[in-house]
Amino acid sequence: MARDEFELEVARVLENLPRRLSERIANVAFGVEDGLERMNLLGLYEGIPLTARTTQYAFALPDRITIYRYPILVRCSTHDDVVRTIELVVKHEIGHYFGISDARLHELGYA
Repeated sequence: MARDEFELEVARVLENLPRRLSERIANVAFGVEDGLERMNLLGLYEGIPLTARTTQYAFALPDRITIYRYPILVRCSTHDDVVRTIELVVKHEIGHYFGISDARLHELGYA
């Protein structure tokens, strides 16, 4: 899958999030990187989860969610697999933004 199509799929997932979730996401930069140097990661959340924020959070730089293209492409055998994996990874990293642990995301089917 070409990078532009991959980025469109990430955008599609974000556009189709339930409104009750998307309205609560603020100060987050989403991006796609090739991820050749991080082949063991499909995505990464960098920031302070909502559950850990205090009044000291004011004026913080945006949190960052990065989706790694090549690690996803290598693990998938079909176009549909790539689309499903992108959705899963985006939602998984958003879960971390909301303070949800890997273990709980696994229980919920987002791991």
